[in-house]
Amino acid sequence: MTERHFETDKTAQPLVRIVDDDEQVRSSLAFMLRQEGYECEAYESARAFLTGDSPSRPGCLVLDVRMPDMTGLELQDEMIRRGMTLPIVFLSAHGDIDMAVDTMQKGAAAFVQKTADRSRLVDAIHRAVARSTGPAADPGVEVARWHALTDREREVAELIAEGLLNREVGERLGGISVKTVQVHRGEVCRKLGVKGASGISQAVRRIRAILGDEEA
Repeated sequence: MTERHFETDKTAQPLVRIVDDDEQVRSSLAFMLRQEGYECEAYESARAFLTGDSPSRPGCLVLDVRMPDMTGLELQDEMIRRGMTLPIVFLSAHGDIDMAVDTMQKGAAAFVQKTADRSRLVDAIHRAVARSTGPAADPGVEVARWHALTDREREVAELIAEGLLNREVGERLGGISVKTVQVHRGEVCRKLGVKGASGISQAVRRIRAILGDEEA
């Protein structure tokens, strides 16, 4: 058990599934999303996803449109047939408006070009994950919770959202002890109503979206 996950019930934490037949794309997306604080699972085909995934776990599916054997569009249809409600973020190398409209009408969370910048894709994934974990908290409540944190607790939360371990957070904050960081981290979780590094990361992203980076 690592320092990052000791507080986390993994079956309740969001999981981002990546389905793309291109190994380089899978690896690149997984690396990027882990930097954003997400846990990821990558599949090389639609059928591998259908066989290997745990559909009860919240999160989302990042899905390539064009794949051999079963395309992303066919996988969406199969998920609908099976009653699978996992939000889908489609990735496409082609700007097909009709295709995008069709997938959205069938319930896709987003349709993003593979050439889009990182922030657009991350925002789409964040919205999809939020959809799977239930209604978002009232923005006013989230802001009030954020402002209930002390300055040091906000610093700890922001560094955890960057993917730093407790030891690394302590070093960045002038050499405070790991035990002190753990105390602050526990208070952050309690006040924000979240669990673990993933929950803190998601809360920080929501606050930044509500307030903007400067105010948060």
